[in-house]
Amino acid sequence: MKQVTATGVTVEEAVKSALEQLQTTEDRAEITIVDEGKKGIFGIFGSRPAVVKAVMKINPIEEGKKFLLDVSEKMGASIIVDVIEDGRNIEFNLSGEKIALLIGKRGQTLNSLQYLTQLVMNRFSEQYLNVLVDAQEYRKRRNDTLIQLAGRLAQKAIKTGQDISLEPMPSYERKVIHTALAENKRIKTYSHGNDPHRYLVISPNTK
Repeated sequence: MKQVTATGVTVEEAVKSALEQLQTTEDRAEITIVDEGKKGIFGIFGSRPAVVKAVMKINPIEEGKKFLLDVSEKMGASIIVDVIEDGRNIEFNLSGEKIALLIGKRGQTLNSLQYLTQLVMNRFSEQYLNVLVDAQEYRKRRNDTLIQLAGRLAQKAIKTGQDISLEPMPSYERKVIHTALAENKRIKTYSHGNDPHRYLVISPNTK
């Protein structure tokens, strides 16, 4: 954590000096007044400079981006990270020649990266951040696949009269299927188990 101690004739001047040394703005630093200073007689005799300490605030989004870049480099997949901010919702879009390494089988590696990135960012955030990590629109393609899968399995549950259990999925993927089947009155869906092994069940509605 980068910090400096600065002095000035006034607190305002000391703060300005500290921010210049950190090369940042006041909203991105925590300022502590160590000594408000003293003007002294005629502004000269017995005067004492104001002293402040400024600590650079850690930007959780920058930490999340840095984490993704570091991990991808260690995996041998150089990437570009684009960030989209929408309030507390932060989306990282990854692109690169070896992006498949970061997606993994059925997006499992990408899901793990998303989970870890969210943990890293919320360590430094004053409010909880919702994080989405995508790779060259994989999430959209995956959602389309899940919607098609939901339709097929719903028909199977209706035809056989038996519950259909899907493989464990993260909450947002289960939500895609819940939403896709919400209007189908012939079946009902619910989640079972505990994360990360929580899975969705499609059940024929016998009522």
